[in-house]
Amino acid sequence: MDEPGFMGSTRVAVLGLGLMGGSLALALRGRCRALLGIDPDPAVLSLAAEMELADQLSASAPDLLAQADLVILATPVHTILRLLEDLPGLHPGRAVVLDLGSTKAEVVRAMQRLPERFDPLGGHPMCGKEHSSLALAEAALFCGAPFALTPCERTSDHARRLAEELVTLLGSHPLWLSAETHDRWVTATSQLPYLIANALLAVTPAEAAPLIGPGFRSTSRTGATSPQVMADALATNRPNALEALRGFRRRLDLLEAQLAGADQAGLLATLEQGAAARRTLLDLADHGETTCN
Repeated sequence: MDEPGFMGSTRVAVLGLGLMGGSLALALRGRCRALLGIDPDPAVLSLAAEMELADQLSASAPDLLAQADLVILATPVHTILRLLEDLPGLHPGRAVVLDLGSTKAEVVRAMQRLPERFDPLGGHPMCGKEHSSLALAEAALFCGAPFALTPCERTSDHARRLAEELVTLLGSHPLWLSAETHDRWVTATSQLPYLIANALLAVTPAEAAPLIGPGFRSTSRTGATSPQVMADALATNRPNALEALRGFRRRLDLLEAQLAGADQAGLLATLEQGAAARRTLLDLADHGETTCN
C-alpha cells in the first residue's frame, strides 16, 4: 500500500451515507479493493442497496469496520467527535482515519487522542447542495472543488499520500491547511454566507414573494442548509463566527450611515469596493480549479 496508486488495494469504510458520504461512495466504486457502507438509518441502507452503493452495507459499524484500511467519517461534526471517541472499540486494528466535517480544530484535537494504531487527518470538501440526502448523491459532486486537508502532528506520509490520491480520484484538488486556518477561512466562505442568508430570509416579507427572482434565490440559497447541521458547525467554531459577524455588522453600519446621510459618493465608493473584492476573490478561487474527466 505504499506505492503510487495504492488506493486500488485499500478497503474503504464510509460511515454516514448522506449526500457527502453517498457521493463519495459513488465516486469510489470500482476504484478501491472493497467499499463498505455504514449508516444507522434502515431507509438509507435500503436505498443504498438499490443503488448498489457499496460491496457491503450495514447499520452496525463493528460488523464492517474491522475490514477497513481507510475509515471515512461522513457525518455532522458532533457525530464525528463521538465516533472518534468510540473508534478504538469499533476497529481492532490499524487504519487511516479521514473525516469530512465542516470544522476542523476540535476534530483534529480529538484525532490526536486516538491510539497510535490509527493514522488520522482532517478533511473538508468544499462542495454540497442545500439539502443533504442520499437520494441527491452524485459521483461528480466533488469535481473541481477544493478539498481541504488538515493533518495532525502525528499524520504519516502514508496517510498524506492516500488522502491526496483519494482527493484526486474524486476530481478535487487538495489544499493543505492547519485546522485553525481552515476554520478561520471557512467562516468567511461558508458559515457567514449561511448566517446572512438565514437573516435575509427571516426579514423578507411574505407579501414580496411575487417579486422573487434569480437574484434573491441565489443570494438566499445557502439558507436552505439544515439548521441542525449549521448549528453544530457554528458551535465548534464560535470565536471565528462571532468575529466574522462583527466585521459584517461594521460593514452594514457603514452602508446604513451613508444611506442615512445621503452620502451618494461615499455609498458608490463602498459598493464599488465590494464589487472589486468579488472579482479578486473569484479570480483567486478559479485559479485553483480542477477539471474532471
